[in-house]
Amino acid sequence: MVKKKSHEDGHAQKMSGENMPDNQSAVETSTTGEEKLTEMQDKYLRLSAEFDNYRKRTLREKIEMTKVAGESVLMSLLPVIDDFDRAMVSMKETESCDAVKEGLSLIYSKISEFLKQNGVKEMEVLNTAFDSDMHEAITNVAVNDESLKGKVVDVILKGYILNEKVIRFPKVVVGE
Repeated sequence: MVKKKSHEDGHAQKMSGENMPDNQSAVETSTTGEEKLTEMQDKYLRLSAEFDNYRKRTLREKIEMTKVAGESVLMSLLPVIDDFDRAMVSMKETESCDAVKEGLSLIYSKISEFLKQNGVKEMEVLNTAFDSDMHEAITNVAVNDESLKGKVVDVILKGYILNEKVIRFPKVVVGE
């Protein structure tokens, strides 16, 4: 007896036929998925290594830059040291204090100019109101003048600012 295909059997056959290419594409997809995963892992490792190399290179460059920057500052100070050497020799040979004073004054002015050129400014704090954030109080002294109470009356050690940042706080005496 010849059996007729029912509508359901035809549908089942169609479905299994349709599933067949999907199964093949699923296998292909998992293979390409694994390849993509391997490729992405390789890219990640390369990117990670490249970033690590970049970090190390920039660190080396930064260290080298600070060495070179320090070198230029020291090179600028060498003429001042030479002047001090000449002043020391001159002090031994000269009987006149005026010549020594003049030499030391010239050296001081060279150092002051050097500091200004490199952005270092002296803090002017004498007779200003005491500010605990900007000054370091060494002691308090009684003052007769009422206008000097709470103000800086003497500077023990000068303070300096480098590019708007305090690099050394002044040590001061405050009137009370």
